[in-house]
Formats: sequence, structure tokens, C-alpha cells
Amino acid sequence: MFYAIPLEHPPTWRNPPWMTVLVILVNLIVWWGPQRSEDKAQERAATFYVGSALPALEMPAYLDWLDQTGARHARQARRAYQRKQYAPLLDAMSQATPFLAKLRADEVVTPANPRYDEWRNARRHYDAMLPPPFTARWAMDFNPDTAWRPVTLLTAAFLHGSTSHLLGNMLFLFLFGCTVELALGRTAYLGFYLLGAVGASAMSTWFHAGQGGLGLGASGAVSALMAMYAVLYRMRRIRFFYQLFFYFNYVSAPALLLLPAWIANELLQQMLSDGGVDYMAHLGGLLTGAALMALTLAVRRVEVPPAAAPAQADDGHAAQVALARRLTGEMQFERAASAWKAAAKLRPRDADTLRQWFNLARLWPAGEDFHRCARMIFALPGKDDATLMLQHASYRTYLDVAKPGARLQPDDMVRLVRRFVRAREFADAEKLCQALVRTAPAHPRLADTLGICATGLLQAGEHERARAWLPQLQQFAPGEQVTRLLAQG
Repeated sequence: MFYAIPLEHPPTWRNPPWMTVLVILVNLIVWWGPQRSEDKAQERAATFYVGSALPALEMPAYLDWLDQTGARHARQARRAYQRKQYAPLLDAMSQATPFLAKLRADEVVTPANPRYDEWRNARRHYDAMLPPPFTARWAMDFNPDTAWRPVTLLTAAFLHGSTSHLLGNMLFLFLFGCTVELALGRTAYLGFYLLGAVGASAMSTWFHAGQGGLGLGASGAVSALMAMYAVLYRMRRIRFFYQLFFYFNYVSAPALLLLPAWIANELLQQMLSDGGVDYMAHLGGLLTGAALMALTLAVRRVEVPPAAAPAQADDGHAAQVALARRLTGEMQFERAASAWKAAAKLRPRDADTLRQWFNLARLWPAGEDFHRCARMIFALPGKDDATLMLQHASYRTYLDVAKPGARLQPDDMVRLVRRFVRAREFADAEKLCQALVRTAPAHPRLADTLGICATGLLQAGEHERARAWLPQLQQFAPGEQVTRLLAQG
């Protein structure tokens, strides 16, 4: 798939992008305020629901209703039920307004059902635990026969489904919003942002109406800003980072080329999508933003912000990280892992990049990338506490998760023994020493590695544990000072 992120035009604090910052703050407040409070209450209610008789009484009927209405995710829902994954299934069911109406009208579990009283009491208790609706009230509702609520075309753009969804959108809002705000002025910028949100929501509603579920997120409005940026700079050459499938690079090209590339990408993504991301909202935002900026340029002069010369050569790492965070926010984990891999290729000693890649690569524990990322973390040169903690935590995860098993080379083990002794993780250091003695007795650094482990134990007051290594030290490291010291004592 295709992504392109301009690397020019950082924000200028001589004319701060206050409106962009304000829009970001509003999104953060909505998410960390009423949405998070609602989520916590829903989590408590869901815990009760899963432990009650309600899943057995309601969910089979819900699955049948999905089949009858031809829902796209009917098969996925049935598999989730078979695996007893009730929580995500409950979340989907809570957005199915027509089914809930039948349920509350006693048309699903009828009074003739011998367990009706049990169901009614449990359902009343569950409903009482639910908070007043906030997200569902202000999001776009795509369920059949839903009353038309124009205000949600705007309010849905200030709601998000997860923290990663929010942060990914806010990052791109900041990247593009600062430049567009500087060009348009704060008042026009805010008006165009809101119109972009409405245009994105309108396209999404037109396409998804009657298909069920809710629509929310700032990505449509952010897409409008992206289109405004492309039309604003038109044929001026802009340096940008791009990724096409698994190939990535950065190049200078006319800004307007980004617009058809973005539009084609959203259309292709929609055709390949399983419904988890609202690509039609992205498309609606792109078209609305392009039309707004083109109309503005036709009726008045717009001062185009000049490109700022970069302080140093940009290797594309920041853009690749931004892409990886966006894909993670969209829950496209496999592609996000590829993006983090690309970022790690650019900066193989960046601990945070490796940590992010490792956390996603572990989802495929038999994959070569998981083993490669682990080895890169083990090879990090830093000796600070944060690096040592990262290496030890990654080592423990790697041992537990890697399939068919860990692929530690003798050089890896030698390096990790030294790190774990420094971190006072002696149990793992000793296990690695035992593995070295067993699998690489001729390794040129075995002697000093055993000596470092034993010395560390002595310095930590673990005299008995250190003395237990005397036979191996006498065999492989007879010349080490710690060997002579232990032999005397």
C-alpha cells in the first residue's frame, strides 16, 4: 500500500499554530474525559455480563440475527462465540440498535422461555450498570432505520476508539495542520477543518448507512488537511517520505502528486478492507479538503509558507515512525511491524524503535523478524539502566515466546552474561554460562565470561553460588584471578 508524509515545513513558533493545538486539546479532553469514563463503566458492566447467564441466552440469537441481516462480520462473530470471546462480541452487539430494540421488547428471550425470569433479572442488572451513552450518542450510527442526526457528522470527528487511534490521528493533525493554519489563518483554518470533518462523515454515512456499527474518529478531517496541503503547494517540489508495499524511501516531487496517490490508496484499501477502518471517511475528507483549498485559491491570494531548510540530513526515520504509529492506531499490526522494521533498518541502535518493533514482532513468534529484532536488542551498546532493563525484559520474553525456540548464538550469550551481571540478574547470567559451557566450550571469551559471572556473584555477597562455579573455572579459566581466589577459600 502507499503512504506519503512530507518532511518539510516544521511549525514556526514565531507564529504558533494555536488553533491546531486547540483542536488537538479538544480531542484529548473528549477521549480522556467522558469517553474514558464511559469505557471504564462499560468494562465493569462487561465483566458482569461475561460472568452471567446472558451470553448463553442472548448471543446465539444475536448470531442468527447477523446471518439473517447479511452482516459482513457474521462469520467472525460466530467464531468469536465458539472461542468464548464474549467481550468483543458484546461490544459489537451493543452497537446493533435494531437487535437491542427487539431484545428489550422481549422478542428475543420471550416470556415463554423457561429461563425468562433469570434473563430479565440479569439484563436489568447489566443495563443498570451501563453509563449514560456518550460515544453512541455523538458518533455516526450506521444501523438500519436509525434516525437522522446531522450534528453527528461533526461530533463524530472528536471521538476515538482507542488511545492508539487518537494519538495516530493527532500526530498527523499536527504534521499537516500547522502548515495549513499558517497559510489560511486561524479562523479560516478552523472553519475548513470542521467542513472537512463534515464532508468526510457525509461520505462515510452515504457509503455505510444501513450496514450497522458506529463511525467515529478525526482521520477524515485530517485527510482533508492532507488534501489542502497538496493543493496549496500544487506543483512545488516537496521532500517527502513514501512507502509502497514493503519498499520505502524519500524523494522530492510536486506536492500535488500526493493527492491522486492518496485517493487511489483509499479506494484500494476500501476494496481490500475487512471493515475495521473507515477508508471512505478518508476519501470524503480528501475530496472535501481539495475542493475547499482549490476554491480558496480561485477567489483570493494565499501566502504559501516557505519550506524550512532542515538542520541536518533527514534519513526518513521520523516519517517511518509516524507511519508505524498510524498503522498501529488503525490496528493494522502486520504492516505496522513492517514499518517499525524499516525504521530499525534506518537506526539500528535506537532502543525505542527496537522496543516497538519487538512488541509487534512477538505476535509472530516463529517469524524471522522476531528473532532478528531480539538479536538487535541484545547487541545494543548502551550500558545505562534503561538499556539493561530492555535487554533483560526482551530476553525473558524471547525465551518464553520464540518458536520453535530461541536462536541464541554464543556471541549473544557472552554479551548477555556481561549485561545481566551488571544488572544483577544473576539467575539468567548463570543459565547462559551453563549453556556456553555445554554448547561452546571452545569459545575464545568463555574464560573471562565465567570469571565475570563469578566475580559479580562475589561482589553481590553470593559466595556459595560463586564457589559452585569453581570446577568450571578451574577447567576453562584456570588463569582468572577469581579462580585462584575461590580455590584458596
